[in-house]
Amino acid sequence: MNQQFSAIQRHGGPVEEYPNLYIGGSWVAPQDGGMIESIDPATGAVWARVAYGGKADVDRAVAAAREAFEGEWSRIAPHERAAMLRKFADLYAAKVEDLAQLETRDSGRALRETRADIGMHAQYYHWFASLADKHDGRSIPMGDAVHVFTSRLPVGVVGMICPWNVPLMSACWKLGPALAAGCTVVLKPAEQTPVTALALARLFEEAGFPAGVVNVVPGYGRGGAGEALAEHEGVDKIAFTGEGETARAILRTGAQSLKKYTFELGGKSPHILFADADVEQALNAATNSAWTLCGQSCALGSRVMVQRPIYDQVVEAFAARAAKVRVGLPLDPATHMGPQSSAEQMEKTLRYVQIGREEGAELVAGGNRLDAGALSNGYFVEPTVFAGARNDMRIAREEIFGPVAALIPFDDEEEAVALANDTAYGLTAGLWTRDVGRAHRVSARIRAGIVWVNTYRYIRWTTPYGGFKASGWGRENGVEAMDAYLDTRTTVISTTGKFPDAYAD
Repeated sequence: MNQQFSAIQRHGGPVEEYPNLYIGGSWVAPQDGGMIESIDPATGAVWARVAYGGKADVDRAVAAAREAFEGEWSRIAPHERAAMLRKFADLYAAKVEDLAQLETRDSGRALRETRADIGMHAQYYHWFASLADKHDGRSIPMGDAVHVFTSRLPVGVVGMICPWNVPLMSACWKLGPALAAGCTVVLKPAEQTPVTALALARLFEEAGFPAGVVNVVPGYGRGGAGEALAEHEGVDKIAFTGEGETARAILRTGAQSLKKYTFELGGKSPHILFADADVEQALNAATNSAWTLCGQSCALGSRVMVQRPIYDQVVEAFAARAAKVRVGLPLDPATHMGPQSSAEQMEKTLRYVQIGREEGAELVAGGNRLDAGALSNGYFVEPTVFAGARNDMRIAREEIFGPVAALIPFDDEEEAVALANDTAYGLTAGLWTRDVGRAHRVSARIRAGIVWVNTYRYIRWTTPYGGFKASGWGRENGVEAMDAYLDTRTTVISTTGKFPDAYAD
């Protein structure tokens, strides 16, 4: 079989073939699917062809997951599940470089970023392994007549739908707690970035997970494997990361079966720079959080709100730093920022640049496609900075998912909080100040799932991550992540065995 890590072509070469899905512990050809072409965003050329599944394949995968859940997997003690996850984590750690290369080819993210990101994933899996035997219940005092206690049980079969911007990270955040809790899964990666999910399947196979515990079915969303998962009555829960409108469609599709859901959706995060901040450190964070992941992150600090005394200084520094970002081929370790993940996403980003101009914001850096020399066929966009932006502009309200920063001036603390919360989203936020009191006051009033003070994008396995408002439901990471994959059962046992006859008189 050619689905091996040794098949990775690091310097171009023939199109790679991944002809099978992973269902029930076996590599099988799709029944009603076909082959997806994965486009290298740096070249615009096909670099891999990957099998995708349809409804019949999802039916097979769900049946395999159900059989595993009710069979062998349910009889494995939590500490044994933990041992399997740790073995998988160690295998994952040994393949970081190969996985980083694959994700870079598939998504266009710069290799220096994929190496750093994927290099931490094994620790996430180890963390969730440590929680596999910790989800115990509690005893509820109710007097001598009954003994009441709760138990925490896995929800069952989980359909996981992952995005194209961070496919391995998103899968990690879902697979870790689901498997630790004792669930079985059907993973559907985005059709644009399917390759790394199959690499994960190979590692689960090598780690000795029972057949059917993890199934991988690449496919399309609407009308394809994603919709089939969402509506399948054999799926107990959907874990989805992606765009809000897709989440609403998933809810409508799955309403009949009353599934459980977790949604990690979009953001338009405020990044607030007060005049008393350490400006140099704030700029380090603000520029990085505006352009990391080619701007394709839901936690992007794209609304940079700057107090007026330092506003001109920050605008000038943003423009200067934008010019220093090395945009280039993503497999080059010297590249800071690679291409957008698809032609569609590049075109969307460039449309928003034009919208920003039309709305009256001042374009002070970037805004163009880069298509010279080695970049000629790729989807590259310059780091872009708008000054004089207002919070009512579309570039400040709508998620662009491109390397576009909108710099918004503000006067005082009250205005900063009002602007920060004036959004449909509530995923993340950041603020910079040397005033400890201000740090507490402002962070306490921002409606976001995570607020960073004098740092940004500090995300770890122990820190809950998720959003308010249109940014989603539930939390990933931390012990809170386990809640999404566990149900609570209450058991009441009479200590007397007596029950009165209500109709005796």
